[in-house]
This record gives sequence, structure tokens and C-alpha cells, in this order.
Amino acid sequence: MSYGEFPSWRLPRLYLPGCAQHVIQRGNNRAACFYEKADYKAYLSFLKDAAEKYRVAIHAFVLMTNHVHLLVTPSDEKGISRMMQAQGRKYVQYFNFTHGRTGTLWEGRYKSTLVDAENYLLTVYRYIELNPVRAGMVVHASEYPWSSYQGNALGKPVQLLTPHPIYSRLGSTEVERESAYRALFRGRMPERDLAAIREATNKAWVLGDERFKGQIEAKTGRRAAPLGRGGDRKSAAFREVKNQ
Repeated sequence: MSYGEFPSWRLPRLYLPGCAQHVIQRGNNRAACFYEKADYKAYLSFLKDAAEKYRVAIHAFVLMTNHVHLLVTPSDEKGISRMMQAQGRKYVQYFNFTHGRTGTLWEGRYKSTLVDAENYLLTVYRYIELNPVRAGMVVHASEYPWSSYQGNALGKPVQLLTPHPIYSRLGSTEVERESAYRALFRGRMPERDLAAIREATNKAWVLGDERFKGQIEAKTGRRAAPLGRGGDRKSAAFREVKNQ
């Protein structure tokens, strides 16, 4: 387990080999990081190379105009950070050269959270691939070309993707899995799920049930969720949470 590098006022990232993570990478000052079709293709190509090099399995993704969501599982504690650094560098070089610009492109610190696979993994799949729908860019996830829905739900070849074991349990054949997966997208996501995913990812908490959070706390020695309202409001821990 590794915490990774982090400013003293922020919670450290958690890296547990074999544990899924939801990762968000944003454009600097929310500026666009994709201008045209070739940009999306270049990003996915660089991401694939970096994921293979650092042995990170990518289960779901969506490339929005000014940010990216990934659902990944690392093989070791440094895989995700190395992957993000490698593809980030290459894409910035490509983007600046192609569009005649200079300077940074990405927000300095990508955000991530550990995901309780048994209880939340498919919810995060759905959250990621429904981003274009929530943004009003398309009516249905199938209409957006730059997400893993094309592979997970429609069976289109996406070399970047590695099915998570939870996804594989959806059916005994590819057709059965894709049909069961599409069924998950009927109706809207509950607001409580949206809120839970956003809070956990943006604040570096753990996304899972109490048992899972307890397991993560035992392994890492770091709190997996904010203190309840009954906590000591004068403690350093409370001040840390308040300032998130």
C-alpha cells in the first residue's frame, strides 16, 4: 500500500494493488483538453500504451470535453500514478504541438478513490458512461463515441478495455453480459449514488459499505470516510475534514 505524494493539507491518495479505483483528470481551469476527433484518439492511444507498460487494467472510461473519467485496477501500488504521469506527458506534448500552444494542460492533481467492487463497481461503470447524458450532450450513452459503453454494452472492439471480474459475472457469454449490462442503464441513477461517488472521488474518501471502509482503514491506517457530526470538533482530524 502506498499513499503517494500529496500536500500536507490534503488526504493522501490510496493505492491498493488489485483494488479498483475511480480516477478523474481535469483540464486546467476546466479548459477544454480535446478539440477534435484526432485528439480523443491520441489520448486513448497514449493511455493504452501507459496502461500496458505499468500493468493497469482499464474497465471503463469517458473522455469529456474538459475532463476524463477512468475505472481502473492496478497490479502494484505505483501503477496508476505512473500511468497517469506517462500518458499525461505524452498527450500534453501532442496537444501543444498540434494546436500551437504552450504551457500546462491538466489540473495539477488528478483525483481518485478506492471502489468497493462487490457493492459499487457496476454503479461506477454506469456513472462514468452516463456522463455525456447528464451533460446533455446525447440522449443515450450509446450515442457518445468516446466512452467504454461502446465496448461494454455494444460489443465493439475496444483494445484498451479489460473486463473486471464483476462485469464478467453478468453472463456466461459475451452476448449475455452485454445484454445484462445494457439493462443497468434503464432509468436514471439515484441521486444518493451520484452524491456518494462525487464526494468520495473529490475528497479522496473510500467508496464502499462500512465493512469495506473498515478493511481499508485497517490496511492503511488512514480514515476512509469523514467523521460523523458527533466527532470532536476541536480535533486536528475535524479541522482536516472541514477544510476539504
